[in-house]
Amino acid sequence: MAEAAVAREMLFALRETIARLEGRPIPALAAAEHDALAASPDTVPGHAIQRPPLATGVADLDEAMQGGVPLDALTEIRSLSLRDAGAASGFTLALAARLGANAAGKTAAVSPVLWIGDTVAAMEAGLPYAVGLRDFGLEPAGFLQASPRKLEEALWLAETALASAAFTVVILEVRGNPARFGLTESRRLSLRAKAAGRPLFLLRQAGEEEASSALFRFSVEPAPALARPLPDGSMLGGSIGHPAFRLTLEKSRNPAPFSITLEWNAHDRRFAPVLDLERPAFPGEFSAHSGADLPASADRPDCPKTLGTVLAYGRRPV
Repeated sequence: MAEAAVAREMLFALRETIARLEGRPIPALAAAEHDALAASPDTVPGHAIQRPPLATGVADLDEAMQGGVPLDALTEIRSLSLRDAGAASGFTLALAARLGANAAGKTAAVSPVLWIGDTVAAMEAGLPYAVGLRDFGLEPAGFLQASPRKLEEALWLAETALASAAFTVVILEVRGNPARFGLTESRRLSLRAKAAGRPLFLLRQAGEEEASSALFRFSVEPAPALARPLPDGSMLGGSIGHPAFRLTLEKSRNPAPFSITLEWNAHDRRFAPVLDLERPAFPGEFSAHSGADLPASADRPDCPKTLGTVLAYGRRPV
């Protein structure tokens, strides 16, 4: 009898989630069940409590995302090419660090972070480094990494990790746009995250835009870092400050994409916007050296000499 009740509750929750994703009215039965569970959420095992979104601390970005990054849905973060994999991975880890800091202020124990890496992407982009994780605001002791050999194993592991609700966030890294990971698999992961009440970050390395069930999708590019600030407010010349990212919110409820440049302070675990007037130029906007591309020739004639008389020689007999 108890198993039947739990199965019926899960069915109601899935119906409601699908209705919300498709923009349809919630069925009356599921709505009544939702109201009953909201009044006493602890009476039914496995029920996910509504969690407020994770605010980035940047007003414009939080407003574009209607409060912040959702903590019970799928969020996609993609890089344009593998050379930008470090920026996309860094932004994803920064979100995980901020989420861990937010959870640490509410509970004594913080759940670990699970990184499900892609073997092909790791060959070119590398793997998470323990020392770098600590410098970026994450504790290596609370960071777990898995490297499945096949995409099917990675998808199964992501679903199982979400269902267990044992991790602060699950990060699924995918290389490009594989045919075995389409809209159906994306929707299944989104429903699993919604039912478990846990966030799932889909890190798509060198991928193109495609239809997915992600609530938000970011495109991340590396941005030049500012100089390191001094206590008196001046900048230390020749220094490198906090890591910076160029974000484009490609998928949201806004009619047009939203772009912003952020820098990540790992010590305070917070983002800060970088104004276009403050940031250095992006690569390709103009050369670092404003002089001529090639130096002028020295000790050479200003024009080539003309050729002499061309003589015709007779053919040598064979």
